[in-house]
Amino acid sequence: MNRAFYIILVAQFLSALADNALLFAAIGLLVFFSAPEWHSPLLQTVFVIAYIVLAPLVGPFADALPKGRVMLIANTVKFCGCLVMLAGLHPLLAYAIVGIGAAMYSPAKYGILTELLPPERLVVANSWMEGTTVAAIVLGAIIGGALINPELAETLLSSAGLTSVVIAPKFAIIAITSLYLGAALINLLIPRLPIDHKLPSRSPLYVLHDFWHSFKLLWRDPLGQVSLAVTTLFWGVGATLRLLIITWAALNLKYGLDQATQLTAASAFGIAIGSVLAGKFVRLQGAIRVLPAGILLGFVPIALIWVNSLVPAVLLLLLAGILAGYFVVPMNALLQHRGHLLMGAGHSIAQQNFNENISILMLTGAYALMMRAEWHIHTIVLVFGLFISSVMTAIWLRHRNDVVH
Repeated sequence: MNRAFYIILVAQFLSALADNALLFAAIGLLVFFSAPEWHSPLLQTVFVIAYIVLAPLVGPFADALPKGRVMLIANTVKFCGCLVMLAGLHPLLAYAIVGIGAAMYSPAKYGILTELLPPERLVVANSWMEGTTVAAIVLGAIIGGALINPELAETLLSSAGLTSVVIAPKFAIIAITSLYLGAALINLLIPRLPIDHKLPSRSPLYVLHDFWHSFKLLWRDPLGQVSLAVTTLFWGVGATLRLLIITWAALNLKYGLDQATQLTAASAFGIAIGSVLAGKFVRLQGAIRVLPAGILLGFVPIALIWVNSLVPAVLLLLLAGILAGYFVVPMNALLQHRGHLLMGAGHSIAQQNFNENISILMLTGAYALMMRAEWHIHTIVLVFGLFISSVMTAIWLRHRNDVVH
């Protein structure tokens, strides 16, 4: 790996760390001002919607400028979202602005890998990127939770003589702005690469036509189809699994919300391990061969039905993460490779974000409907696990003989 790749990796880590820490700071702000309880889960929704609504725009935008410059612009938007939340804008609106920045950032951070590295290095690069992102998610939750702790905030603020001026959640937001600022400064060090697949027209109708053309192109291409289907399923499953674990842990382990939330760290660490293993043992040409790991993944949540103690629960969640990381990293690399060849990496990653976030809304919505219908959590877990294995089996049977080229 070259120096530019590690610069991108550090910038991505700081930006993702700030995104996840800010989520907890925003929740703390809502709680401090006694906002309705349903506002807190809505934060994630307003963040995700930007990925769907702006998908036709952010792909061409990422391909129309040097991607390091796009990352800088996107981090600036996130920084502004943080500032307006600090200035008093409702956290839901401010976090939606941060979501816009994140939607702009994603096609650039993944798309630049195909411009910077040869195809045979993409799986390794994605394993580093995935591991770094998971570390940022885990550390972001820890840092965000610590920064909104009133005792810590009071101690630090009193030493600066600001106790009566700044409340704990706003203290957290001030600290998080420095992470966005650091990420933006590192973006300045990313080398300028040639512009890839710039659109010949900026007309809104042409942009929408180009997005629809890219959508059909990826889904009709056998290798684009398998990589897009798997990554779309992965992110929808991941978002739903986090909710399932909380409800399951309350029943089987008698855990409260704080303890159940910490359990999700086991699967996050597992994803990091699986990503490293994929980077070490899987090459782009062998990406299709990892699909059986996704079939096995579906049986792990089902096994949780009979678990009533912490250690086997952690081991199963760790295993789920390892399997997920092992198959999703090669699929990410394959999607970037095919997208770069077919339409431009920025376009393909925007398509990935569009499909993945629709999957998140659909699967979490299905989970909410099952909860509203008062299905037993064990029944939901069983249906969820069988759904994963069935879909992954269908994908594997359809594409097992495809050749990566």
